[in-house]
Parts: sequence; C-alpha cells; structure tokens
Amino acid sequence: MRTLMLKALIVLLLFIAAGYSPAFATAAPQDTVATQSMSVAQLEKAGDACRAQKNYEQAIKYFKEALRQDKKNAKLYNKMGLAELSLGDYADARADFSRATKYDRSYPEAWNDLGVVAYLQQNYPQAIRYFQKAIALDESRASFHVNLGLTWFTQNNMDNAMREYTRALDLDPDALMRSSNTALSAQIATREQRAKQDFMLAEIFAKMGYVDSCLLCLKKAKEDGYTNLAKVYKEDEFARVRQDVRLATIVPPPETK
Repeated sequence: MRTLMLKALIVLLLFIAAGYSPAFATAAPQDTVATQSMSVAQLEKAGDACRAQKNYEQAIKYFKEALRQDKKNAKLYNKMGLAELSLGDYADARADFSRATKYDRSYPEAWNDLGVVAYLQQNYPQAIRYFQKAIALDESRASFHVNLGLTWFTQNNMDNAMREYTRALDLDPDALMRSSNTALSAQIATREQRAKQDFMLAEIFAKMGYVDSCLLCLKKAKEDGYTNLAKVYKEDEFARVRQDVRLATIVPPPETK
C-alpha cells in the first residue's frame, strides 16, 4: 500500500499539465460527447481537462480519438502516456512515450518520461540513458537533472548525484526543496536511504551558501536516523553553517575536552 501511495505521489509531482484553461478544467466533458465531431485541438483540451481532474480513463479516450485523426502527433502520444502512467499502466505508457520519441526525436519531455518508467521499473542504467538524452536536448530543465541525480543516488554514485543536484539548484534554487524531496525522490522508501540523501543535500546547500535549506535537510536527516551528523563540525563545506546558532539545536556541538 505504501508503495502504491508513493507511486501515485510521484505521478502527481512529475506530470502536472501546464496551461489549462480554468473554465474548461472545472467541468470535464463526459463520455456522452460525440468525440468524432470534435477537432484535434478540442479533443486535446478535453483530455487535458480530464487529466487535471484525475479522470485518466476518460483522458485516454480523448487522446486516442485525437490520435485517430492525427496519427503522428508526438505531443498527444506523450500526454496519453502520462495518463496511462497515472493509472500504473507502465507497458502502455512506455509504448506511447516511445511513439512520441519516434515522431519527434528532439522531444526532451518524452525522453525524460521514458526515464521515469525505466526508473519505476528499477531499470536504472536505462533510466540514466533516457535522462541523459533529455538533458542533451534541453539542459536547462532542473527536473531532468533532479531525476538523473536521484537515479545516480539510487546506484550509490554520490559524485554524479551531487553534480546533477548542484546543476538543478543552479537552474532553480527550489528544485530540491518541494514536497516529497521532488520528483522521483518519493521512491526512496527506507529511512536509511532518505537520511543519506538528505545529508548529501545538506552538504550541497552548504556549499552553495543556502543555510536555511541546509539546516532543513540536516533536520530531516536527523529525523530519519542519520548517524554521522557530527561531520558538520569537521567538514569545510559547513563552515558558514557553523556560524548559525540554529545548528546547535539540530546537531549539538562536540563536547570540548
């Protein structure tokens, strides 16, 4: 049950559709609408509205009808894949993300979404390749770097993980501080892993001078049982953080001999 809840949260975090019309989203079209009489644009908007209301089955119906009219529309394939992923249908989602990349090889979101499926299926080497492809196409997307960093972290490659997380923060200072530690991080299920990642993030924030964010991550690491918090009083990266009196309330200073 916990795993299902976490995966549902991932989908919500990663794939919120942008640019919905508020008026349209408040009342999603129903099955009774004659979809055959709707244009591709109308069907896409209807599918978007259904996805916004988490009516993923209906969204898929609209996207399928739109694709019947426009068979090589990469954007529609990707949106349908996102709806399928929201339902936990990895096979169909992967197939539709792949079709999106087939019809538009330079579509970074589709490559990223293929990486998400690979990650959720624990095919980490493949996820890395897909996330790297997405970044090669659009290096400016902080979420792509977060996803790749998390995958490197899962593979226990801390140097690469820190590099990607640091780049994500360069692009978006809030990239690592959203709910659930952002994006795929909700898949980190054990307390030990969460604690380890939060301490690593604290170190990154300390290096970049983000004291508040560093302290928050240290607090999370402590709550999840990280056992080597005393490093904050030894490592140069935390020099600036040691000047903040709040640190002592989270990590008591070592006793003087």
